[in-house]
Amino acid sequence: MSTMIQNQTRYAIIVAGGAGTRMGAKIAKQYLPIGGKPVLMHTLARFYALDPAIQLRLVLPEGDFSFWRSLCESHGFTLPHQLVKGGTSRFGSVRNGLDSISEESGLVAIHDGVRPFVDGQVILRSYEVAADVGSAVAVVPLKDSIREMQGPDISVFRDRGQFRLVQTPQTFQLSKIKAAFAAGEQDFFTDDATVYEHMGWEVCLIPGNPENIKLTSPEDLDYANYLLTKGDGGI
Repeated sequence: MSTMIQNQTRYAIIVAGGAGTRMGAKIAKQYLPIGGKPVLMHTLARFYALDPAIQLRLVLPEGDFSFWRSLCESHGFTLPHQLVKGGTSRFGSVRNGLDSISEESGLVAIHDGVRPFVDGQVILRSYEVAADVGSAVAVVPLKDSIREMQGPDISVFRDRGQFRLVQTPQTFQLSKIKAAFAAGEQDFFTDDATVYEHMGWEVCLIPGNPENIKLTSPEDLDYANYLLTKGDGGI
């Protein structure tokens, strides 16, 4: 681990405020079990396994706090983390996570709670690059051909080599991302990188890992259990 990031406090904001309606389950997707444990526990463990010194913030709907605590008790989950009340939008949830950090300097990784298979080396690299240049956003190449719709019945080919699929973590120097979120929400913000970019700062891309999918459907849960069984995603 580089001296540059060792000398800075590192945070991780795990955002898990969604209802997960596409799963068709009675509880939100972040609490569904894979490998015998709720998804969120796997996600938090990824960051803790990299370095227990990373300060974890878990952003949940306030009404879920007691349910989450009961899950932690029943699963014997004791990794240290601080619960933060979610907002009415993802932007609001991330902003609340940032507001829970009293310090103004350091590094913060913002990560989707339902991406439990992020590779530890991706997390580490994101902190290293963000410490150096301000931001680090995990991305992967496209595998499929793509076409741009320019009307109801009109489409044009686009070179997939010029595009990337954006993942998380999206990691930033704390002072900069705090300033970006303090500037207010815009309708066109789709992720934390666009909030940062809106300030006129350049977003730096780093390679993600293909297994780092966002669990949104029952098929994704099947794939998650496969990864755990196969050993590629074991925690």
